[in-house]
Amino acid sequence: MNRAPAKNWDIEDLGEGRLALNMGPSHPAMHGIVRLLVTLEGERVVSADPEIGYLHRGFEKTCENVTWNQCIPYTDRLNYVSPFINNAGFALAVEKLLGVEPPARCQYIRVLMSEISRVTDHLTCIGASAMELGAFTVYFYLINAREAMYRLGDLACGARVTPAYARVGGLANDLPPGFAAEAAAAFKAVRENLADADRLLTRNRIFHDRLRGTGTLTKEDAVAMSVTGPALRAAGMPFDVRKASPYLVYDRFDFDVPVGSNGDNYDRYLVRMEEIRQSLRIAEQALAQLPGGPVNHPSYAVILPPKAETHGCIEALMAHFKLTVDGVKPPAGEVYQAVEGANGELGFYLVSDGTGRPWRVRVRPPSLPLTAALPAMVKGGYIADVVATFGQINMIGGELER
Repeated sequence: MNRAPAKNWDIEDLGEGRLALNMGPSHPAMHGIVRLLVTLEGERVVSADPEIGYLHRGFEKTCENVTWNQCIPYTDRLNYVSPFINNAGFALAVEKLLGVEPPARCQYIRVLMSEISRVTDHLTCIGASAMELGAFTVYFYLINAREAMYRLGDLACGARVTPAYARVGGLANDLPPGFAAEAAAAFKAVRENLADADRLLTRNRIFHDRLRGTGTLTKEDAVAMSVTGPALRAAGMPFDVRKASPYLVYDRFDFDVPVGSNGDNYDRYLVRMEEIRQSLRIAEQALAQLPGGPVNHPSYAVILPPKAETHGCIEALMAHFKLTVDGVKPPAGEVYQAVEGANGELGFYLVSDGTGRPWRVRVRPPSLPLTAALPAMVKGGYIADVVATFGQINMIGGELER
């Protein structure tokens, strides 16, 4: 049967009872930066084709035109919900190139702030996805908890969303006095709000039925598609970079890796809820074990001298000038450093040509395999399940762009 040429309409009749429907980028559940072209038979999804080209920050190429430390603010924008993890991952990769190790206090603080970031990310994911399914009250509970964690980031570095806290070889500054007490109060508030959300959601018949059995991804398919993070663990694979390939001081902490069995949206929700509790557990251990000492590497070939020294010491002033203008200069070589981001393995592949600027920067974002796996998750389900599934993979556009 002859059909009319395809038209660029939001809904296109394909004949044989099928429709092609655009979800996004203007659809509120698509966050304004992803277009999902779904083919429907009635309300069943026959196929889905995600298009990710609606946000392009140019992270990798931009980093190749600035010094190594000037890349740190750009890493914030990769995942603006858990930026401390991005900071730490990039700094660790450059330090591996240099062959230097930051002081113990710096490593503990990086772990502490990374876990605070992981909590804010999971709170945002659960709160926003619940709201998209109609559970508006839960959103307020969890965003209230996130605000308590944002205040801790503000205390540490003066910024909430884009902290640029890490430096190659250290940190921008140490934790302020009284941070431990503020953190204890914030962790208490998070646990209280999380308990409220748990009571509202976990055994809620509507929420349970919207998530259970939808967006299913088997363990074998998840591995084949390079899916990592909560989505992989929800499918039954206990892979966590913090355990499988420990970095910083994660091997000094006692924590569990929650694992699901069904690989559906409900298991992803349960995994994230438990990971929040485990992250608070790690953060409390980091605070309890936090050693004294400096937070920056002692060599002025790696880290900027303290401002007071640059005012009274010509060697410090020269080092400050050279690091600011030329940047730190790792030897020629290449490295890959992975950390456990909130959504999975976040990796940085760096190539140095021995100058103060990266020759090549490549990021392995956890959101890209998750979005690539989205068609397999939604195929055969209802169109309403697309919203639930997209919310539970927690796509972050800043790291998704290629």
